Amino acid sequence: MEKLQYISQGFTREEQEFNIRKALDNGIKWVQVRWKNADESEFFQLCEISKKLCSEYQSVCIINDHVQIAKDIDADGVHLGLKDVSIEIARHVLGKNKIIGGTANTISDVLQRINEPCDYIGLGPLRFTSTKQQLSPVLGFEDYQNIVEHLRENLISVPKIFAIGGVVLQDIELLQQIGIYGAAVSGEITNRPAVIKEFKKAMI
Repeated sequence: MEKLQYISQGFTREEQEFNIRKALDNGIKWVQVRWKNADESEFFQLCEISKKLCSEYQSVCIINDHVQIAKDIDADGVHLGLKDVSIEIARHVLGKNKIIGGTANTISDVLQRINEPCDYIGLGPLRFTSTKQQLSPVLGFEDYQNIVEHLRENLISVPKIFAIGGVVLQDIELLQQIGIYGAAVSGEITNRPAVIKEFKKAMI
């Protein structure tokens, strides 16, 4: 599984598509298509375009929240928030071979996600980010450390956890030392797609 995810950004379909293309051109191999408050038909079109682009670039295409759209366009999977449809229902709709990721904010969320089970966990936010409305309580490095230690102390295998929420290049070394698998990045990649190569170099 890729260690770097790009979470798409943009206020219009054109902006979203432009940013996804730039990320792919700069070597991203995993795109999560996220466009909150979008018109459903516009979002569907964006997802169709994104899946086609990702296929051309041999990249993974994950759809945020929308299980049925992920199925309809044959995306590689879906990422679900804590208030979205359950992992179990998504698995039933998408089948066993698709990737299903789940958001978590606390140790109990992480344990829930491990039990459900999902393929990876997006744990965050690491710090305040303006790209997400209704932000969960900010974790910081200390809470990441505490969660990983709690799992190890209880002899629970640490799942593939992606740090999310305001992640920048300088965070990667410390996150990896803690035992975090990867990172889902939005703003930094949108603003400077060339940073993708630097992120990849930093991820062991």
